[in-house]
Amino acid sequence: MFDGLSSWQGPVTAIIELVVAALAALVAHGLVYSLAVRAARRTTSTLDESFLEHTRQPARFLAPLLALFIVLPVAAIDAELRGALRHLVGLGIITCIAWMVVSVSWIVDDLLVDRYRTGGPDDLHARSVETQIAILRRLFVVAISVITLAIGLLTFPEAQSLGASILASAGVAGIVIGVAARPVISNLLAGVQIALTQPIRLEDVVVIDGEWGRIEEITTTYVVVRIWDLRRLIVPLTTIIEQPIENWTRTKAEILGTVEVHADYRVPVDDVRAELKRVLDDSNLWDGKAWGLQVTDSTERTMTLRALMSAPDSGAAWDLRCLVRERLIGYLREHHADALPRLRAEIEDADARVSDRGGPARGGPARGGPARGGPATNADHAA
Repeated sequence: MFDGLSSWQGPVTAIIELVVAALAALVAHGLVYSLAVRAARRTTSTLDESFLEHTRQPARFLAPLLALFIVLPVAAIDAELRGALRHLVGLGIITCIAWMVVSVSWIVDDLLVDRYRTGGPDDLHARSVETQIAILRRLFVVAISVITLAIGLLTFPEAQSLGASILASAGVAGIVIGVAARPVISNLLAGVQIALTQPIRLEDVVVIDGEWGRIEEITTTYVVVRIWDLRRLIVPLTTIIEQPIENWTRTKAEILGTVEVHADYRVPVDDVRAELKRVLDDSNLWDGKAWGLQVTDSTERTMTLRALMSAPDSGAAWDLRCLVRERLIGYLREHHADALPRLRAEIEDADARVSDRGGPARGGPARGGPARGGPATNADHAA
């Protein structure tokens, strides 16, 4: 009986030792980070706060794993089981270290974003930096993941034979993998090209496939465009590189807007031009750089007035165009109603047609026609 009890005493003691070591590491982690957070709040730098924020979670897993890795060699357990546990704990430590390295990219991101804040009407440089950071950070995460996977495989004894087999079949496998992964590889290369050349940036105003929106996110394989009605357009990176798109904020955020109004030939163009200037002066959407009103087209019925105005960004340009269109139409309706588009027609009665052919019909004018000798009727009807 005592022999059976003593046989269980060793494994139970080992389990207790491992659990105590892991719990002690967790308590130490919590205590250290609590003190560090209090100290960071007393400083004005964002580096320490960012470091603690992004490393807290991986350190919470790394601390007990390190404690287990230290205690396992002296634990009273079977040697084969001890070796398997140390291998498993070692893989966990490698993963947590890779997690900590990835956290460094987020720390750098926080520092640069804090230095180059976006949100202004013409923050092109800040958005350029943020775009480069976002793309390069994702590429860095992919690279660290691949390296971590490779290091993890090297911890297995069978990895050498597996590597030899892969190298032996690299010719055929390389071709197959290259063909199968061509879209992924092309998108990754397109991401690097976008990071370097920057045809688009975060929060750029673009028109893609007839859809107007802003660049919301740039990943390693696709771009998310936030459409004006809050839909999301997912565009592969290769599309941005290979197909033409409109970028309204490529060099500057300011933009010109136009409004077309159709009016009758009797419209006083100078009065409408003066009204446009009054509307722009009264609006805080106009940046005061450019404006004008010209007759750009004419048809058999109307003439086209095009009002041009400048705005600090595309959003203000849209609101300003709507305001100018509304005010000019209201101005014509209230002050120059005769200048609204009209449909001209000539109405000729039956007696006039008979008279043209040789005199009126015997017995007087046709029923409903004008009195004898009355003129034909010409009328202008408003459209």
